[in-house]
Amino acid sequence: MSPHSNIQFGVYLPQLQMSFETIRDRVQLAERLGFHSAWFMDHLYAPGMPQVPAFEAWTTITALATVTERIRLGHLVLCNGFRHPAVLAKMATSLDVISGGRLDLGIGSGSVPDEHRMFGLPFPDIRERTERLEESIQVMKLLFTQEEASFDGKYYRLDKAPSALRPVQQPHPPFHVGGGGEKFTLPLVARCADSWNCPTYSLGELERKIEVLRTECARANRDFDTLHISEEAVLVLAPTKTTLEDAVASAQRRYGGAGWGLNAGGFIGTPEDIIKRIREKAALGVRLFVFFFHDRGRPESLELFAREVAPAFA
Repeated sequence: MSPHSNIQFGVYLPQLQMSFETIRDRVQLAERLGFHSAWFMDHLYAPGMPQVPAFEAWTTITALATVTERIRLGHLVLCNGFRHPAVLAKMATSLDVISGGRLDLGIGSGSVPDEHRMFGLPFPDIRERTERLEESIQVMKLLFTQEEASFDGKYYRLDKAPSALRPVQQPHPPFHVGGGGEKFTLPLVARCADSWNCPTYSLGELERKIEVLRTECARANRDFDTLHISEEAVLVLAPTKTTLEDAVASAQRRYGGAGWGLNAGGFIGTPEDIIKRIREKAALGVRLFVFFFHDRGRPESLELFAREVAPAFA
């Protein structure tokens, strides 16, 4: 199989500073253009911008599921500490049925201490957060697959919990775990996840992170090839070299912070440049590219990508 086969593209549309109508229109356009998926953030406020209105994560994709037909929907990533896993499993099963099996279940251990503090939510150390996340995934898998589930963990318990409704995707919607921590997160990915999402802040170390995952899969007695790899990255796409400068300036204003990985691992250039860059990452094993478009997915950029970049990987 070609290393460039089965390449898929998603668009990340953080649900802030946009009306729902704008979000809806861009997701519907992405669907018409053939994008694989649309992804959203899970925060109680926009980190670093508490004054900016933002929509709640699950409500957003539920509303979008009712006005789309083919595009997959998910979060990069849900914060495990926001929802009890039994409640989240019920939400996910319901939405998978409502959407006709289009849910991608992205989840992580949580990353913004102030957000938890402001809303009175516990934020234990990374070891405990990872332990809780692993138990959450175990609980959800039981509730996705068993009509009556019991679980006796350190943090969560089920006592013959009934779960008669089954998700459309069998045995369950795919679990995407995001994060780059080599001590806790990547070992958890190897044990529990269907897909690993490399976050923007780890893009500069992608190749090494993948090698760590290979080692962790071997340690967990798992076939590395059963793990799907995706990355989220800023995309600065312009039709010509002469128009690229303005696009880069826009991206630097919006995504210039080190955590966005624009310089370390972003995608910057004309369609020809972007195709080359995708091929380089695909050779490492990345199969799903989730892009933060420099202009937040304006129609002209979505259309340019679909017309000039995506066909190279059809």
